[in-house]
Amino acid sequence: MNEKPYLIFVVEDNEWYNRLLVHQLSLNPDYQIVSFTNGKDCLDSLDKEPDVVTLDYRLPDMKGLEVLKKIKAVNEDIQVILISEQNDIDVVVELLKYGAYDYIVKSNEIRERLLNTVNNIRKGDKLKKEIVSLRKEVKKKYSYENTIVGSSPATQKIYDLIDKATRTNISVAVTGETGTGKELVAKAIHYNSNRAAKPFVAVNMAAIPKDLVESELFGHEKGAFTGANFRRLGKFEEANGGTLFLDEVAEMDISLQTRLLRVLQEKEIVRVGSNKPIKVDCRIIVATNRNFQLEVKNGNFRQDLYYRIYGLPIELPPLRERGNDLLILAKHFVKTFCAENKLSLKTLSSQAVNKLRAYSFPGNIRELRSIIELAVTLTDNDEIPAENIILGNDDLLPEVMNDEVSLREYNLRIVNKYLSKYDNNIKLVAQKLDIGVATIYRMLKE
Repeated sequence: MNEKPYLIFVVEDNEWYNRLLVHQLSLNPDYQIVSFTNGKDCLDSLDKEPDVVTLDYRLPDMKGLEVLKKIKAVNEDIQVILISEQNDIDVVVELLKYGAYDYIVKSNEIRERLLNTVNNIRKGDKLKKEIVSLRKEVKKKYSYENTIVGSSPATQKIYDLIDKATRTNISVAVTGETGTGKELVAKAIHYNSNRAAKPFVAVNMAAIPKDLVESELFGHEKGAFTGANFRRLGKFEEANGGTLFLDEVAEMDISLQTRLLRVLQEKEIVRVGSNKPIKVDCRIIVATNRNFQLEVKNGNFRQDLYYRIYGLPIELPPLRERGNDLLILAKHFVKTFCAENKLSLKTLSSQAVNKLRAYSFPGNIRELRSIIELAVTLTDNDEIPAENIILGNDDLLPEVMNDEVSLREYNLRIVNKYLSKYDNNIKLVAQKLDIGVATIYRMLKE
């Protein structure tokens, strides 16, 4: 399907100058030019949806400012370039205030400047369209159904809570075991809310050293401490207007919880090394695999901060409590992995399904995904056998991993284990482990 022509209206009552502008713009074959000699005819034709309007400031029926206001009232995305014989700074400021893209004085340089201005507008339009398209793709990726796959009552409840969360800016606390998809839920809320066009910033509180938490969250000024060679914005400022996701928030040192509480109450931060407060507006979503109430009771988490961030609670059930979602997710991961790696679609054998159903999945969805991806990789035909479903309680690798030894030693043990399983078929083991035959010979020699 062909793209809509890039339509430009030229509004100029001077016949000679009108022809000049039309000719100059027509030098670009991608541009479709329509000319007018008064403001009324231009306004009556706005249903054609021009991309750009070049507008003479003084027209016989109305002033350029009046036409500009009416164009923007009809469609604010239409870019308007004012052209005039005078160079009055007050007029320029007034026109720019009401949405004019540029103001060009009639001179010998107008031809080149006009073309450059229109080209810049077009580049900006393309960038805006790309951004809109990317946002649609991201929103689709993080739709409820693509984020939390399943049809169990527990999953339907999660859909309902995510939907409620997207309608307001209430703080959200996502709880659940490791691997249940807490960050995916946070992203689904953000990308389906009115903050979707702004940043989503995720911070793993457990991964930040205690002495760097303040700098990481609130930023620091140059010279605030040894090694602070430049000003750095914190995560709160990065997420301004959007969503700040604090993962493993219960791991935060209690001495720093007071500072976080103050920021959430005042909605302003102070960079390390500064006394100047900076207003911030970001939605807070927190997550933890701990029991919040128990952490408060044991004195590990401030009660006032708990009440501040708890907001709307969303508890993600473990995979073992989601019934048939296990099989739905397994098939989803098979399909996704095959598509991403350009493999023919594989299916799970009935024995493989039974093996999955009998397992408790302590690592939840994350563990299931890893198991399925490995199973697809190990399977040579179109049906995944039970033997390729390698679970955490299988005897293929755990005994290899019992001792604390070097990575080199682990690699040697794994190769030996595979050789034992596959009757010393070095070529087959090389295929299974995705390494070269020569590598296996070298490791055996060592």
